Amino acid sequence: MVEALSFFQWSILALSALCIGMSKTGVQGMMLLIVPYMAMAFGAKDSTGVILPMLCMADVIAVAYYKRIADWRVVAKLLPTAILGFFVALFVDNLIPTHEFHQLMGWTLALALAVMIWSEVFGKENKWMKKWWYSATFGLLGGFTTMIGNAAGPVMSVYLLSMRKGKMEYIGINAWFFLVVNLLKIPLQVFAWDNITWDTFSLNLMMLPIIGIGALVGIRIVKIFPEKSFRRFIQIITILSVALMLIQ
Repeated sequence: MVEALSFFQWSILALSALCIGMSKTGVQGMMLLIVPYMAMAFGAKDSTGVILPMLCMADVIAVAYYKRIADWRVVAKLLPTAILGFFVALFVDNLIPTHEFHQLMGWTLALALAVMIWSEVFGKENKWMKKWWYSATFGLLGGFTTMIGNAAGPVMSVYLLSMRKGKMEYIGINAWFFLVVNLLKIPLQVFAWDNITWDTFSLNLMMLPIIGIGALVGIRIVKIFPEKSFRRFIQIITILSVALMLIQ
């Protein structure tokens, strides 16, 4: 497979490795850049098999750096229904057209964003987040979207922003949640979708140094961001992500 790659595919792969490293250590919006281009370069489903091991590598780096900065109670609330979301995604994979899936997810997240922004602007408490189904719903959406297209970033952003987590705790929870979720996805994509092979994994290993560079750049950028500016940055990126879902 390595010999068969074009210059365009190598370029997109290297850019994706850099963006994944930056995204996992705090610059969340970088994932917006890579998913459509990886799909263009390798195909929609095949690209998820190329991306996933790189995500796992970056998750390990992020967890190693932010290992003490995470609320495991939040992660534990999300994981059971996230795993359920995997199997829902496998079941509906060939039933829902991609554009309809993006529309459904977009409008769902737009509603959650609207509630979050309304709560902040008017100083109201989001009473939904205390309900048992609130975390369960976001866990299900996160598991479903990450299995379909490694696109759970906006889901987690809306959830953690609505929980009003601080900058470092936000990144720590993200790191642990996605490490566990992405590792659990690997057997499903190897055996159910057959899109992770030794050939694709060899590409991932070649990209590891670039992932590491991206992770270091992400750590440096996050240190520069003041708490309030970081939250605004994540909000803007999340709104852009949702808008992209709605227009696809």
